[in-house]
Amino acid sequence: MIFLFFLLVPAALLLLCVALWNALAWPRVSAAVNDADAARVSILIPARDEELNLAACLDAALAQGETVFEVLVYDDHSTDSTPAIINHYATRDARVRSVPCAALPAGWCGKTFACAQLSTAARGEWLLFLDADARLDAGAASRMIAEAARRRVTLLSCWPALELRSFWERALMPLLNFVVFTLYPAPLALRRRSDASLGLAHGACLLTHGATYARVGGHAAVRGELFEDVRLAQLWRARGEAGLCLDGQGTVSVRMYRSFAEIWGGFQKNFFPAFRRASSFWLFMATHFMLFFLPFILAPLFFLTGSNGTVFVLVALCVLAMRAALAVRFKHPWWSVVLHPLGEGILLALGLSSWWRCKSGRGVEWKGRRYRAGAEKNAEA
Repeated sequence: MIFLFFLLVPAALLLLCVALWNALAWPRVSAAVNDADAARVSILIPARDEELNLAACLDAALAQGETVFEVLVYDDHSTDSTPAIINHYATRDARVRSVPCAALPAGWCGKTFACAQLSTAARGEWLLFLDADARLDAGAASRMIAEAARRRVTLLSCWPALELRSFWERALMPLLNFVVFTLYPAPLALRRRSDASLGLAHGACLLTHGATYARVGGHAAVRGELFEDVRLAQLWRARGEAGLCLDGQGTVSVRMYRSFAEIWGGFQKNFFPAFRRASSFWLFMATHFMLFFLPFILAPLFFLTGSNGTVFVLVALCVLAMRAALAVRFKHPWWSVVLHPLGEGILLALGLSSWWRCKSGRGVEWKGRRYRAGAEKNAEA
């Protein structure tokens, strides 16, 4: 028990410090605009079967005002009413254009190819890549450009506020921020700008300077990556450019998934591929099992048997403190903190499922495409 105390408790306290540092010190995009009105931004939206999301995304994009020079949408072989929605908006506002789709080349993932095609057609000084389920707040585009200028960066990603409606969204989606912001020291990335390992981005909202994007290689440089947003942010820094990820609350929001099935499928596709090495994946899984899941199982068992389970109680309290701090920062429902053991168990099962499907050769599926070994193949023939 002494060994477990000196192994688990310090680790839990360290990660609690990281979570608290992020909750207290990670900056948001400023409300000030300054001279950003002179810049022109192209909003670029890859869309594949997005009839539920695209109209609201376009409404928010067009409401940004004169900062938005154009809104380009790439219809990635949709089988729903996505093309009709694009055409409808194109007739209403001349800034909206559809970028012709092409066959997916070998070695590319669908989203990376869509973003590359969009960037080729764009004419703005800045390129703002948005997922179709992203919603820009009023003045967000101008504020992001002004923030990038103030911080002297050529890549600025905004980590979006999560829009949570259903039970499973509220119970499980806060774990995304928990996973990231108990391990990633976001304030440190502001100070160590040349450290490629601290590159972070959320693909739902990614602003890049157009000329720099082309010089770095853009999405073509990460063409086969399912985890393309973080890989691009890391590559950006590795090639000597400045990039940051800031808290996007008040700037952009996103409803990533609507049901348990969508949450499972959405994260299964990039859970294991998010890790460069299998050893990193298993270290992550071991950390989550030992620190974030097992104490909630063992603490009550030790209590019921009259044994001394203080170490597990202390670790569990640290984990709940992490969850509570991040719930306050990101405005997540308080009861999602109490359901942490349930969410953590599902997260571990999801990781094992993603690993098995990738390693067995079955691959993972999303929107009619099957992903294997970092490259995407169209499952629709």
